[in-house]
Amino acid sequence: MKRIIGTALLAAASLTAAGCSGPGESSTRASGRLPASDVNPAPRHRVVDGGTLRWPLPEFPSQWNFHHVNGTTGAVERVIQGVLPHLMRADERALPRPVPEYLRSATLERTEGGQTVTYRLNPRAKWSDGRPIGYADFVAQARALSGRDPRYEVSAVTGYRRIKRIERGTGEHVVKVTFDGTYADWRSLFSPLYPATAYSGPRAFNTGWTNRLRGTAGPFKVQEIDRTAKTVTLVRDPAWWGRPAKLDRIVYRAMDPGATPGAFANGEIDLMDIGLDAGALRRVQGVPGASVRRAGGPDWRHFTLNAASPVLSDTRVRQAVMLGIDRRAIARSDLSGLGVPVQTLGNHFYVNTQNGYQDNSGGLGEYDPGRARRLLDEAGWRQRGKYRAKGGRTLALRFVVPSGVPISKREGELARALLDRIGVRVDIEPVPADDAFSRHVTPGDFDIVPFSWLGTSFPVSTMKSVFARPHGDRIQQNYSRIGSEAIDTAMDRAITEIDPSRVHDLVNRADRLIWDQAAVLPLYQRPQLVAARANLANLGACGFFEPAYQDIGFTSPP
Repeated sequence: MKRIIGTALLAAASLTAAGCSGPGESSTRASGRLPASDVNPAPRHRVVDGGTLRWPLPEFPSQWNFHHVNGTTGAVERVIQGVLPHLMRADERALPRPVPEYLRSATLERTEGGQTVTYRLNPRAKWSDGRPIGYADFVAQARALSGRDPRYEVSAVTGYRRIKRIERGTGEHVVKVTFDGTYADWRSLFSPLYPATAYSGPRAFNTGWTNRLRGTAGPFKVQEIDRTAKTVTLVRDPAWWGRPAKLDRIVYRAMDPGATPGAFANGEIDLMDIGLDAGALRRVQGVPGASVRRAGGPDWRHFTLNAASPVLSDTRVRQAVMLGIDRRAIARSDLSGLGVPVQTLGNHFYVNTQNGYQDNSGGLGEYDPGRARRLLDEAGWRQRGKYRAKGGRTLALRFVVPSGVPISKREGELARALLDRIGVRVDIEPVPADDAFSRHVTPGDFDIVPFSWLGTSFPVSTMKSVFARPHGDRIQQNYSRIGSEAIDTAMDRAITEIDPSRVHDLVNRADRLIWDQAAVLPLYQRPQLVAARANLANLGACGFFEPAYQDIGFTSPP
């Protein structure tokens, strides 16, 4: 499942964005490290015109509003990158740069008590209804995502909440955004950008993009969303003002992740996320005309504990569960046979290969069943036969996993065996992958759930929605449903800090508080392994790199 964070995200267990080369497997073996990106880069003149890219989705979305709490998924992002404006796009080093088809420039000016960003938009940029992209779209999106109106069911408000006003600039295509205070990650905003009509009110925001994409502005447009066949077909948009898309069309098809290796081997799809499936890796390595692309990315695997669950509401119980789980054993199991280094993750914001990373796990990152048992004793959960009980209730946890994702099931089985040793019963509950978030994770119908967060170039801003205190039913992406004023303050200070070294200090301060809260257990930085046709260019294992969809294609006729 993979869930995308904030303005970037993922969905159930192994839903990475297969898609983005630099060096590849040979470089990995030579250096002992995964490359930053592996997408078989090719200049446009080497990419043939035409062809269809057949791209699997791990789930079939019903909510196509990426900023909605149920729309911030890897599957949605995979589609909308080709049809909606993204003002900034990150390179393989995670540095965001303006996308010239939409944004000519963006300049920051410090003001008394805040900052103003002046966006100079490409005057040719327009929506599929012919309306220019501009001021009204910025205003509508900022209002909807500000968090000031709880009727908007948003996934994150970070950054947008800090916008004080939006004004027209000196020209028709100039927009000035003024912030109340400083906001270091302003480049993360308005990507993707939705048309003002989509965010005209709470109803339009919440339901207007259900089972449809109402407007586009990209190198591709939507030809069809077939809910019966679970396919989405994009075709080259002749109204696109940038360099024309190399591909004629992209056909996305939702399929069980367990079926993708066979579909790839049979030539039914052109690339697939191998995820952490060593068997799938072995199978695709034998497919003629295929390559395996590898990168270290922003993804990280974890267990989220539902602190609103009656059993897990006690911090001591959550800490005991963490101490009773051998993270290294799970990492070894998950990564076995993939040829990648095994290293646990000790941070909720930065992955191991990122600037600013430090291991803040302390004692909670260690496997310590003895201390776990003592904590459970203190919490009043006494051993009664095989399992612990309190007040006539057995200490049992529901470990919810998306069906068809073997890695999640194996993690559940290993967690069950480990927690058995400290007297905690684990009941593994498979659920349909399409329903994992909408019917279980978001409503809080679980005790433990495994999935991956897909990070971005803005780890603080995007993770704020995951760890900020919930306000009533407004949890954003805080599926553990717990937080504190101290954590909120630490994250806010990091977001407003400009000095990178100071940012790292503040982020790690917040991270130590989150470890103490014991609600999200990081496991490891997730490698990106993608099987692709060898002649597929500018796509594969992306890492932080965000591809330009008009440049994706084949270097020889597919």
